[in-house]
Amino acid sequence: MTKLSLNLIISSLLTLGFSGAALAQQSGTTFFVTSAGSGKGADFGGLTGADRHCQALATAAGAGNRTWRAYLSAQGSPAVNARDRIGAGPWQNAKGVVVAKNVAELHGTNNLTKQTALNEKGGVVNGRGDSPNQHDILTGSQPDGTAFAGGDDRTCGNWTKSGEGAAMVGHHDRMGLNEEPHAKSWNSSHPSRGCSDDALRSTGGAGLIYCFASN
Repeated sequence: MTKLSLNLIISSLLTLGFSGAALAQQSGTTFFVTSAGSGKGADFGGLTGADRHCQALATAAGAGNRTWRAYLSAQGSPAVNARDRIGAGPWQNAKGVVVAKNVAELHGTNNLTKQTALNEKGGVVNGRGDSPNQHDILTGSQPDGTAFAGGDDRTCGNWTKSGEGAAMVGHHDRMGLNEEPHAKSWNSSHPSRGCSDDALRSTGGAGLIYCFASN
């Protein structure tokens, strides 16, 4: 065997080793921000469609061995609370960093930041100061993870609209226009200007959602 052949074999084995480690790490992922939206603004085809979006992205990233749920609330009767859809925790990102141990911690003092709220591939999601800013994450939720009551639409028609309407968003990077608590909220910062891709982009979004493994 020539030295060149030996070097090629070693290089291949190292590459396979790193790939295997990366896949093993991703298979342990239980939380991510989606790397892409629905392509139709806030219209995911309802909660079921949003769950499918999470599941498909997780599967493509090697983490499809779990049941994935979108962190989205729905209004109406009966209302659906995002906090009730995502299991008990704990949840960790693609790098193995725990973002919250349980539902109470997630909605209290959690470890969600721009550096930890990674996408399913382990990549950092653009935040305030980046171009384009994509820190608006769709949730339709109040700070405690529950749905909004009343007639004001905060879910883009329960995630079926891509035109007029509004959805509550959070800031995954915990940054806003000021230091007020809502500006730094990961799940309940402000309503969108509409439900289309253009409307979502206008305030710093890309139609992205949070996904959690429920088991």
